[in-house]
Parts: sequence; C-alpha cells; structure tokens
Amino acid sequence: MIFEHEIPSGSRLYFGTSAKLKREIEFVSAEMLENLGFEEIVTPLFSYHQHECFEDKKPLVRLNDESNHEVTLRADSTADVVRIVTKRLGRSTGSKKWFYIQPTVTFPTREQYQIGAEIMGGDFGEIVRSATMLLGEIGIEPVMQIANIRIPQLLNEKYGVSLGILKSMHVEQIMQADLPWIDQLVRINTVADLESLEAFPSDIREELEKIKAATQNVSYEKMVVSPLFYAKMRYYDSLTFRMFEENSLLATGGIYTIDGVEAAGFALYTDECIVSKMNRNKAEQDGQ
Repeated sequence: MIFEHEIPSGSRLYFGTSAKLKREIEFVSAEMLENLGFEEIVTPLFSYHQHECFEDKKPLVRLNDESNHEVTLRADSTADVVRIVTKRLGRSTGSKKWFYIQPTVTFPTREQYQIGAEIMGGDFGEIVRSATMLLGEIGIEPVMQIANIRIPQLLNEKYGVSLGILKSMHVEQIMQADLPWIDQLVRINTVADLESLEAFPSDIREELEKIKAATQNVSYEKMVVSPLFYAKMRYYDSLTFRMFEENSLLATGGIYTIDGVEAAGFALYTDECIVSKMNRNKAEQDGQ
C-alpha cells in the first residue's frame, strides 16, 4: 500500500534548511559562472541520444514519442549541451562556454540535481580551476583525484589487463599482470610519485606525463593521483578529475570528445553539496 504522502525512493524533497541551501548554492553558482564568461542553457528533459553516453543502458528511463521513436529522460547533460550548441544553435551564438542548473533522472526513480559547465575547445586546467573556484565560493574544499582514462584503456588494449578488473579496481588482480612496472603504477598516489617515470613504457609514460603536467597547472592543496581510475562515461578520452569529501562524490569532470567536438567540462552534484553544508553547519553549532 502506498500512502498519499510517500515519494518514490531516490526522488528528492527539499524543505526548510535544505531548500534554502539549494537556492543559495544555485544562486552563487550562476552568479560566479556568469562572471567567468559562461552563458546559461537549460536542455530538454527528453532526449533521443542519451544512450550514446552510457556503456550500460540500464540507468536510462525510456519512453516513446508521438511517432513511436524511443526517447529517454535526461540522465546526463553534457552530451545534449554539446550537440544543441554545435548543431542546433550553430551560427546563432558564438559562445564557447556554457553552464546549466538542472536535474538528471535515472532508472528507476533517482533524481540528481547538478550544476555543470562545458567549454568547447577548453582545456583541463581551465575547467578544473572553474570547478574548484565554484566549490570554494560555496565554502567546500574536498579532495581532488586526478586520473587519465587512456592508462586503463592502454592496459587493456596492449597489455592484456581485463577492462572488467580495471573498472572494478581489483588491485590484487591488477598486480598479478606479468608487467615489471605494474606494481609501481598501482602505487602512484601523490604528485611526488610522478617525479620519476623512466620505468614505464613510452605509451604509459606519455599519459602519466599528462597527469603530471595537469597537477603542475592546477594549484590545489588537497590533490591525489589515481592513474588506474576508469571513468564510466563513454565520451571521456583523456584527463579526468573527481572531488570527494569523506565518502561523498561532490563533482566530476574532464576532457572529452562528442561527435568530433573536443571540449572540457564538469558537473557539481548539488544534493551532496547541500548535505556537506548541513553537516558543516551542524558541527559548527555543536562546537559553540
């Protein structure tokens, strides 16, 4: 029996403090991103192309339009922003920097509010600096994890390491690979660990050098390196980053290519930021 006041599991309800914090976070974010030269876009909730973003189609909520073509609810904003800006808006706008404040929906009933930004032709450093500035403006300083998806791809394509093992980060199984440098690769965790890379083959070393250059280009104190992390979104093809506070994922982003368009972007997860702010406010009140 479903009572009248019940809401589906995974859906969002904001009231009182949480609703106020959501409004404040979105207001501060919109103001800051506009000051950085981003224009706002709100994409349709329904899409024909969401399936192209996901290796696993299970998260997609599927429907049909009036012509019986399959559509899905917006489960990811990045691909739709790039396609709409480059293919639909086209010559009507010269802007290369866009931001959005909107929810995504995944199966069966999960809502996730996001604040995201995309820069057509942008670089990794620019998008990371924008994300860290935004989180700092909100008052949150999480740990940043930098990775490069080409490294696990190369391990799979050239060195015989199962992609399934890499995706699930089974470290013990990864270290069983018959590669003299795999142990050293697994143990890379800090910027200092990138100082000496001579032990690695040229293709792996080249991708590690990209991580090293990124850490030098981004000034951020709480930084870790994770060369084996595999980003699940299809369009990422090089450097990626994630930002954590304890066990909560607050933001993700990186460099990607969609329909031949190279870009960089990030998404900040509004709901996790609200929880972080509420926990911090409670700790401050308890400490008084």
